[in-house]
Amino acid sequence: MRLLPILLLLVPLVELYVMIRVGSEIGALITVVLVVGTAMWGLAMMRAQGFSTMQRMQRAAQRGEVPAVQALEGVAVGLGGMLLLFPGFLTDGLGLLFLIPPTRRWLIRRLLRRMIVTDHRGGPPRGGPGAGGGRVIEGRVEPDERD
Repeated sequence: MRLLPILLLLVPLVELYVMIRVGSEIGALITVVLVVGTAMWGLAMMRAQGFSTMQRMQRAAQRGEVPAVQALEGVAVGLGGMLLLFPGFLTDGLGLLFLIPPTRRWLIRRLLRRMIVTDHRGGPPRGGPGAGGGRVIEGRVEPDERD
């Protein structure tokens, strides 16, 4: 977690440097208009994409599925919108990646792939320590007297 304080200092400095460079090339007024415009566009995109993601979550839940991927998409949309609200071109570019559905889904798939534990055969864990495995105990379910 020592990286977070460094990023909190470094990102605004890099953004400021990039804005100054861009402003010197295209003019200060156009730079300000671009920064404010991307923030406004980010709010609109976040609202539209967030609404769409919420609808997909509801449809998945109605089908009896766990809307985990849709929930991750919702987080990504929120993060993308937040990044577009920060002034700067680098955070705008990163935020845009989270708001465009194909790139958002690609990023989520990569994240999920990194989170899945596999064994040496390349499949999911089949048992053993730390894999949620262990002994299987056979049993039967009997109705409660209140049923």
